[in-house]
Amino acid sequence: MRAESDLGNHYASPRLTPQGLATWVPLLNAAIEKEADVWLGDQLRYNDHMKNQEPYTRNGKQFWRKINVPFACEQLAEGEFNRYFLRGLCRRALQDGIPALVVYRGKMVREPRPESESKIGMFIDAQRLLDALRSNDFVSIEDALAVPGGPSSGLTARLP
Repeated sequence: MRAESDLGNHYASPRLTPQGLATWVPLLNAAIEKEADVWLGDQLRYNDHMKNQEPYTRNGKQFWRKINVPFACEQLAEGEFNRYFLRGLCRRALQDGIPALVVYRGKMVREPRPESESKIGMFIDAQRLLDALRSNDFVSIEDALAVPGGPSSGLTARLP
């Protein structure tokens, strides 16, 4: 995982404060090396690294809305930790000559969406997944796994 983080191209959430942006990569690396996604989310939340409001535009006018900070911290931490976990897993699979990973639910969710349920057990090409996860052209793992309906599905992948 750390080797993948060292490649750079980290997602910089617009919800992070300037201090949060400055400490994001070191915190992510610490979580990868010796902690976990829960620790990362706690660091973001309890050190005020997440903004509590954000702008949005409706009908050409700009407004402000509150951010659910605990949920936003958890979502960012889980999503990015999972991204680097999967990047490391893809590298291992490819080095070991394993062409595909198996999608599974790594975290239980209260109300799983049918779209994500249908992905469980699916094989996903390790090189294609690695390329997608490295591109940063998407925000969530769900996008890389082609799961419609948004983040927090609890999906990840494992070796077959």
